[in-house]
Amino acid sequence: MKKKPKLSQLERDRIEALLDAKVPQKGIAKILERNKSTISREIKNNSVKGHYSAKKAQHKAYVKRKYAKYQGKKINENKELREFIVQGLNFSWNPDEISGRMKQEKRPFYASKTAIYEWLYSAMGQKYSHLLPSNQYCKKKRKKKSKKREMIPNRKGIEDKPEGFKDELGHLEQDTFVSGRKTGSKAAMSVLFHPKAGYLSLKKIPNLKPINNESAVFEMLSNFKKIKSITRDNGLENKKHELNDVPSFFCDPYSAWQKPYVENIIKLLRRFFKKGSDLNSYSSKEVARAEFLLNNKPRKKLGYKTPLEVMLENDMINLEKNNPKKVVLGSNNNRVLVAIEG
Repeated sequence: MKKKPKLSQLERDRIEALLDAKVPQKGIAKILERNKSTISREIKNNSVKGHYSAKKAQHKAYVKRKYAKYQGKKINENKELREFIVQGLNFSWNPDEISGRMKQEKRPFYASKTAIYEWLYSAMGQKYSHLLPSNQYCKKKRKKKSKKREMIPNRKGIEDKPEGFKDELGHLEQDTFVSGRKTGSKAAMSVLFHPKAGYLSLKKIPNLKPINNESAVFEMLSNFKKIKSITRDNGLENKKHELNDVPSFFCDPYSAWQKPYVENIIKLLRRFFKKGSDLNSYSSKEVARAEFLLNNKPRKKLGYKTPLEVMLENDMINLEKNNPKKVVLGSNNNRVLVAIEG
């Protein structure tokens, strides 16, 4: 159905005359062949102090249309207003609730729900449109048709792992974490974790390109012995998993819980590498220190042995491959001692 044009000056003159003649709104709508809600909204929105004047109503409608296109600019130029809107969106408020809250709190700034929607549609506010509680308001990008391609070549699902792997030594989990987006840095950290022993290996990489991540995994694996498998997620940084001889198995999409141990160890690593920070700002010595402290931390599940002690007892570490400048091994009263040189 074609949308009717906005009310004209002539129609507004007739509304004023019919109201003066005490004709009810339903009757005015019938005479003008308009929807009764259109007439009701016109009278409500454009009356001044309870009285409807066609001349004033026409002027108010003109001003609203004239300045509507500047609403987005107003939001963009008013930092407090913009921050209030974005904060509301982050709390899952819709534009009507954000606008209403401004009025309720008597803020020194204001934007109607329509203005907020228009700002979100504009180039200025489009980057925040994904925060809308319902994605029906977001501009949908046209999807380009592309040939189906295999994201992870020769991918094997986690369901293919041998039964009882959780009770065996030699099964690793791998993951990465990255620098904060605001830093502009692409630096990342590749992590290998041995859940059964609680042992950790870290390697800083310049970015998440598959070759960089797999090179880091290859180097970390050289420190291990008797490794049987690696569990990974479906990130493209794992695309070149076949460059390593150790078989890789991949979690189901959006199922990080299938490799929970490395996910938890990354949370512990945030004590040393603050979330949102630039990983380039951390030296190799600081990376080695974090690795050292966690691998020498007594664990209740290991009978208060350290992960390093468990790995050594089971001949799971290739000492010849370890960097001698980084780790020094010795003993004192049958306890393993590890230290960082330098």
